[in-house]
Amino acid sequence: MGASDKREEVLQAWYMDDSDEDQRLPHYREPKEFVSLDQLAELGVLSWRLDADNYETDEELKKIREERGYSYMDFCEVCPEKLPNYEEKIKNFFEEHLHTDEEIRYCVAGSGYFDVRDHNDQWIRVWVKKGGMIVLPAGIYHRFTLDTDNYIKAMRLFVGDPIWTPYNRPHDHLPARKEYLENFLQKEGGGQAVDAAA
Repeated sequence: MGASDKREEVLQAWYMDDSDEDQRLPHYREPKEFVSLDQLAELGVLSWRLDADNYETDEELKKIREERGYSYMDFCEVCPEKLPNYEEKIKNFFEEHLHTDEEIRYCVAGSGYFDVRDHNDQWIRVWVKKGGMIVLPAGIYHRFTLDTDNYIKAMRLFVGDPIWTPYNRPHDHLPARKEYLENFLQKEGGGQAVDAAA
């Protein structure tokens, strides 16, 4: 289990409260309810801890890209100074949406929150910091916001030519959503026993 513990230095997750306060605040529930990275994996959310200072030469990143077919790569900096139409973009990122492909983000500087829905449609906030890489499966409802530091630089990876189209909720009729539900949310018996045996 040692390897997964290292991830927790750069990736943390918890259930969100329902307050309408600034979206960039942590929004912990009271008492705090943390979510393990294994629980995230049950929702199809994959994560790694990588060496963000050496991403150009990182063998582990190279291996992940080869294994998962991530041929496309670019960088996105989200902060008021660097992102054109910043306020509008941040609003759009925080609209609940899904994609018909995986969303792969590797945080090489700064930090931010990816919020995903669990089996019961509750929000889980995933805090991704420098060195954290996250893969959101196609069809999962999610959103993104900066934290109070107001800065993230993320590597975006993609299989083939990138398509960044967001489909704001509801888009339950899309094949990607139906596949996601079948693969991750409609497991018999809650999924726990099945996963333990796997």
